Amino acid sequence: MRHLIDILDFSPEELRELMDTANDIIANPGKYSEVCRGKKLATLFFEPSTRTRLSFEAAMLELGGSVLGFSEAQSSSAAKGESVADTAKVISCYADIIAMRHPKEGAPLVAAMNASIPVINAGDGGHNHPTQTLADLLTIYREKGRLDHLTVGLCGDLKFGRTVHSLITAMSRYEGLKFVLISPEELKVPSYVKKEVLKAKGIPYVQTTDLEGAMPELDILYMTRVQRERFFNEEDYLRLKDSYILTPDKLQNAKAELSILHPLPRVNEISVAIDDDPRACYFKQVLYGKYMRMALILKLLKEAGTL
Repeated sequence: MRHLIDILDFSPEELRELMDTANDIIANPGKYSEVCRGKKLATLFFEPSTRTRLSFEAAMLELGGSVLGFSEAQSSSAAKGESVADTAKVISCYADIIAMRHPKEGAPLVAAMNASIPVINAGDGGHNHPTQTLADLLTIYREKGRLDHLTVGLCGDLKFGRTVHSLITAMSRYEGLKFVLISPEELKVPSYVKKEVLKAKGIPYVQTTDLEGAMPELDILYMTRVQRERFFNEEDYLRLKDSYILTPDKLQNAKAELSILHPLPRVNEISVAIDDDPRACYFKQVLYGKYMRMALILKLLKEAGTL
């Protein structure tokens, strides 16, 4: 049974196939409108979500399938103490594929080990968010025409930001990449990401606290919010939450062809004045996420032999 738990579960060639399918869905939506008729997606969200959950639901509905599930742990049997393993076994009796978000790192992997249907990791704690990375990759590819030979700036919460960890891991497989890691000292990229991905593959990177100083060299600027839900105390969150706020004046020295991404939701780290800038790509990113999830659902159901 094939699952998507970590972005490395798919080869670069498979990622390109997914992007090709997503681009075909964008160009020919009618061709895909009934392909999942009779199939059911279970969305098991033990943690709040707007974009990811609704994106999965929209993806399945636009493929002609149906959706069941829950949007918080308290409305599931987890509130009674049911294990993730048992939940996965139960849901396998009702659905054809699972998308799971969970606050605990590794929970979707446990689900995949116990389910008899494909499981998609829709975010596990501060660890991974591979389907957001699919959205990011398609956005970059459509904006730049390539995924190699780029300077990528990652700004904000790089410690707890699972989208950042997944994107670094995914893009580390392409040639000519350089990462500029922009964060407060307290929210730097975890050492294991630097050791196991960047240093292990000899990928150049710099760490800085200076967003404006880094701006001129960036092809991609990936902004993130400081995540209140990941902090152990409110005082640290309040001290760090406004570390970086992207405003028009901070883009004065940026490239004309810069692409600004953000996994959303934003709080105030990107001024709404940026929204009309042609370099702002974060709402396109949302739309591309739906198409990549459609492509992913098709791939996993086909490989499971149920489509």
